[in-house]
This record gives sequence, C-alpha cells and structure tokens, in this order.
Amino acid sequence: MYQIYINQTELIITESADPGFSNYQRVEYEGFDFLSFYARFRDVPHAGVYVLSTSQAKSLFKKIKLSLRMIKAAGGLVRNEQNKFLFIFRKGKWDLPKGKIDEGEKTKRAAVREVEEECGIKVTGVDGKLCKTYHVYEMDRQTILKKTTWYRMRADHQTKLVPQKEEGITEARWLSPGDFDMVKKNTYPMIRDVIGRIEV
Repeated sequence: MYQIYINQTELIITESADPGFSNYQRVEYEGFDFLSFYARFRDVPHAGVYVLSTSQAKSLFKKIKLSLRMIKAAGGLVRNEQNKFLFIFRKGKWDLPKGKIDEGEKTKRAAVREVEEECGIKVTGVDGKLCKTYHVYEMDRQTILKKTTWYRMRADHQTKLVPQKEEGITEARWLSPGDFDMVKKNTYPMIRDVIGRIEV
C-alpha cells in the first residue's frame, strides 16, 4: 500500500480490492493521471480519502515518483522521560519537527539536526526508523513530491524549548498522549498517520 498526501487529501494506492477503510471514495485505475488528480485537490481545504485499487500499485507509484521532482526530508517523533511527545505549531496547525536533507547529509543526521534546530533542544537518542511519508505541494511553479523519513527519538531532561521562528514555528511544546485529540483536530492527515504509530 502506498499513501500520498495533498494538504487534507489522502490518496491510497493498493493492490487490495477491499482496502478496509471507511468513508472513502474509489478512484479508477483506467485513465488515471496523477497530475490531474493533484490539480483537483491542490487548493481544497476539506479532508478526503481516495482509494485506487490495482494489481499495478507498485509500478503506478513508481511512475508517479518519476513524474515529479522529489525532495528528501527527515524528522522525528520525540519522546521525553515523562512519556510526552514533542510537537510544534507552524502556520496555524500542529506539526512535527522535520526539514530538508542537505546535500551529502545522512538521513538520520538530518532528522536529528532539524529537530534540534526547530525546537532548540538536544536529542539524547535515536531509536530507529518509524516510517516514511510522501506529500505533494507546489514550489517555484513545480509540483514537488516530498519524501520524509521519520525516526523515533528521545530527548530527556530538555525542559526549555526554543521554537525556530524564522521557520514559521510559533510554539514548541511537550504533549502527553491525552492531548493527541487536540492535535488531530488541527493537523494534517500525514501527521495523524505518523502519531498513530506511537506506542504509549
């Protein structure tokens, strides 16, 4: 199964005839053009889940990747000693710290650097990869596919948080799992997917 996010819209490409989701709309494989699909939802503010079922899921996803300019990024789902998780508030929504990988930079190192820069903390441990996500957006009149690799991290005894305001971050905050409903009501489907993988 492959997931691509466009703002509040999620496209799921799967080989399963019954994907097991509720409240979704089916997309036909015949004649499917991703750029046309993207244009439909580029500026749509409401959420929606669209499922395309095909035995050619892998090749279709590869075709989509080759048709877009890819940017690689990395970020972290960071837990502290109090079992709280690090969130940022950026552009009016809850988010997780992440950013682009510099040329020649290792993915894990980029993830740690971005977390530390965006929140003003010191990461004390990396517990391995959590998942990869893909989302599409516009930049310089190009359609970009951003691939983000997420890591489980620890940052113990980091009480002072300094949001990186030049990156549009107005707040960095430790939140307990009991606060996740608040986050889910004002975040992106991609972020809901990432935090849904948390084992509390």
